Amino acid sequence: ASDIERFLAAACRQGDAVVQAARRLLSDERAPRRQKLLADLIHSLSGDILAERRGQDERWFEGLESRFKNKSSYMRYSCESRIRSYMKEVSSFISNVHPTARDAYKGIIDLMTGKLKSVKYNGCYFDRREEEAVRLCTAEGWFSCQGPFDRDDCPCKHSINPYSNRESRILFSTWNLDHIIEKKRAVVPELAEAVTIRDGREVNWEYFYQLLFTVDNLKLVHIACHKKTNHNLHCDKTKIYKKRKQNHKIS
Repeated sequence: ASDIERFLAAACRQGDAVVQAARRLLSDERAPRRQKLLADLIHSLSGDILAERRGQDERWFEGLESRFKNKSSYMRYSCESRIRSYMKEVSSFISNVHPTARDAYKGIIDLMTGKLKSVKYNGCYFDRREEEAVRLCTAEGWFSCQGPFDRDDCPCKHSINPYSNRESRILFSTWNLDHIIEKKRAVVPELAEAVTIRDGREVNWEYFYQLLFTVDNLKLVHIACHKKTNHNLHCDKTKIYKKRKQNHKIS
């Protein structure tokens, strides 16, 4: 193992001792930069990351409803709430759909809602108890920023563990599930248009579902990496409608 790996492993094993030492240093420190470094270290290592139940880490649950009995169930609910809010935006757009296409648009909303219910609104993304293939965090609950929509990674290496302490849980709420192909500017308007001009074709609602509600088109990003400029990206025109099945005649 490298020196940095040994240092980090020791810091994790002796977290409480490191935090206490850092607090003693912080109480006498006057240099702003050193204060910030010590405060960040204390913030990262304080709290009981592995604690899961309310009784094991009461402070983590301060301000939350009593119905949440463990950390993972709240984090799951937090993710579900975000996905539900996207569904509400899709539903509310129906007033912008041409009157002749509103029934068809409503039908797609119903199909998407049914799919979301079957997968419990993809709450698995924030649940550290889930399988590695479906969660966005490590088994301990560490999340890494996936970078702006136009980059493959995070240039600042942002990371956070909302399972560690109450402050990190609250701070994590400022992180975004950002649509690469934008929800408001592209996906929803293009869905409405597809329904309106379908001319007998079947809209590929599963494609739009993936763009709106799954990590096929969602990136978890730190607020500083969330670019609110126009992404100038559009849906794949070849995937908007389902391909018609070919009927081959037997000669």
